[in-house]
Amino acid sequence: MRSDYRDIRARNESAWLIPNDGTRTNHRLRADMRRYDDHDEVDLVVVGAGAGGGVLTQRLARAGWRVVCLDAGPFWDPDTDWVSDERGSHTLYWTDPRQIGGSHPVPLGSNNSGRGVGGSMVHYAGYTPRFHPSDFTTRTADGVGADWPIGYHDLKPFYEAIEQELPVAGQDWPWGDPHSYPHHPHPVSGNGEIFLRGAAAAGVEARVGPVAIPNGRFGNRPHCIYRGFCLQGCKVNAKASPLITHIPDALAHGAEIRPDSMVTRVVVDDRTGTVTGVTYLRAGREHFQRARAVAVAGYSIETPRLLLLSATDRYPDGLGNDHDQVGRYLMVQGAPQTAGRFDAEIRMYKAPPPEVSTEQFYETDPTQPYKRGWSIQTVSPLPITWAEHVTAQGHWGAPLREYLRDYVHWATLGALCEYLPQPDNRVTLADEKDRHGLPVAHFSYSQCENDRQLTAAATRSMERILKAAGASDIITIDRYAHLVGGARMATGPEDGVVDRHHRVFGVPNLYVVDGSVLPTQGAANPALTIMALAARAADRLIRLGRRGLTEAQVSPS
Repeated sequence: MRSDYRDIRARNESAWLIPNDGTRTNHRLRADMRRYDDHDEVDLVVVGAGAGGGVLTQRLARAGWRVVCLDAGPFWDPDTDWVSDERGSHTLYWTDPRQIGGSHPVPLGSNNSGRGVGGSMVHYAGYTPRFHPSDFTTRTADGVGADWPIGYHDLKPFYEAIEQELPVAGQDWPWGDPHSYPHHPHPVSGNGEIFLRGAAAAGVEARVGPVAIPNGRFGNRPHCIYRGFCLQGCKVNAKASPLITHIPDALAHGAEIRPDSMVTRVVVDDRTGTVTGVTYLRAGREHFQRARAVAVAGYSIETPRLLLLSATDRYPDGLGNDHDQVGRYLMVQGAPQTAGRFDAEIRMYKAPPPEVSTEQFYETDPTQPYKRGWSIQTVSPLPITWAEHVTAQGHWGAPLREYLRDYVHWATLGALCEYLPQPDNRVTLADEKDRHGLPVAHFSYSQCENDRQLTAAATRSMERILKAAGASDIITIDRYAHLVGGARMATGPEDGVVDRHHRVFGVPNLYVVDGSVLPTQGAANPALTIMALAARAADRLIRLGRRGLTEAQVSPS
C-alpha cells in the first residue's frame, strides 16, 4: 500500500470497510453498530447525515466521543435502493411539502435537496472544486456580499484532507489558490472533448476535473464505469458521498446512525440557556434524545426551519434569532445550461456529468458592470431532463420527439453564477402544516440586477464556446442549483446566526455545521467546502475536549 494511502486509512478507513465480495454495503457494520438509549446522555447529537453531519460524526467518533446522528430519511443500500433510472430515483430527494415565493421562486427537489444518510451528496454530480481566496472577502474587495469571519487559509488544510479521503481526481488547478489533486484526471467523453475543443478555439483555459470519483480502485471502492448515472446514486459506489466515504468509519468507531428519525425540536433549558437534547419522530412515536450538545446539519431549508421551530419563552423568535437573522441571506446559484448540436454523435451521458470545467470567469472583471463571476462545466442531462430542456423552448409533439431522437448529437455546458446574498431571500415558517403537524418552510427568493447580468454574461460565454466547437444549433435554459446560507457565519449576532466556530449565538452548546453557515457562495459547487468546514469544526472540538461544549463565545482562536 502506498504511504499516502496508509496516512488516509489512519484517519478514515471507510474505503476499506466496504465489502470486497461484489456487494456494496457492509451490513454487519450496520447491524453491530453501537446503539444508545434515548435516556443516555451522549456527548453530541448531530441532526442530518449529509456533507456536514457525516464528516462531523466521523471525526468526533474517531476521537472517542459518544455521537448519535439522526437523519429524517433512510439508511440507503445501493444494491437494493438505487436504480439506473431517472424517474425511479426521485426517492433520493426531499419531497415533503415546502412553499416557495418571491419574484423568482426557486424549485426545490432534485438539484438542491436530499433525504437519507448521505444527504444531497447521494445525488450530486460529484464535482468538488474549492472556493477561491477571494470568496472570503467579497465585501472588502468588491463591495458586495459579505466578508467571512475566517479566511481561505483557515480551510486549506481541511480542503486537502477531504480531497484525499473522497478522493478527488483532476488536472492541476491554476485558478484561485493553484493546487493539484490526489488522483490523475479521468478520460473524457464526447461532451468533454467538445468543451476542450471549443474552449481552445475561443481562447478559454479549461481543465479536466475535479471530481470526487477515484481514477482507479481506492480501498475496496471500484473504478468509475462511466455509465452516466451519478445523479441517481451511483450504484457502483465509485462516486463519493458521506454514505460511503465517512459513515462506515464513523460506525466502526462507535457512532450511531439513526435513520428515519425526523427531528422536530432542539430542546433548551430556559433557566440556563443551554441545549439538553432533541425531540424526534420515529415510527409514529415521539422520542427525546439527551445530549450534552447538538449540531444541526439539515442544510439551508431545514436548518433554519428547525431553529425557528425550537422557540421557547427565553428564545421566543427561535434559537439564534435574537436579531432576526435566522433564515436570511439564503442563496442559490444561477445555473443556466446551454446545449449545442453537432453532426457527430456525442453521447454526452457516457461519463460523469462534470468532466471538464473552467474558472476563467470566476473573479470580478473590473471592465464589466457586474461584480463577481461564474464557472462553467460540462453537464450531461439524461433523456427526461433533456426533454425538459426542449420543452422549456416551447417544443411539444412532433418537434419534441425529433429533439429526443436527436439526443445523442447534443453536448451541454452549465454555468454556476455567484448570485449575491440578500437579507430578504429567506426561510420563514408558513401557515401550512406537514404530515407531522409542523409548519412547513416558506422560501422567498428574488434576484437582483447583478444576478441577472451575471446570468446573461455566463450564457454568452457558453454559447461562444459551443459555437467555436462547431455547434450548428444552440439552446439555453435558465435554472438554479445549490442552496447555501440561511444561518450564516458572522462576527456577531447582529449579522448572522453562528460564530466562526459554528456555535449559535446565545446558545453555547448548539452548533450549525452545514451549508447554511456560508456567508457567500462563490461560483463553485459547495459540497467540498461544507465538508472542509465540518472537518475544521470537528478539529477544534476535539482540541478543546468535551469541556468546550458550553464555553463562552469570546475566544478568537
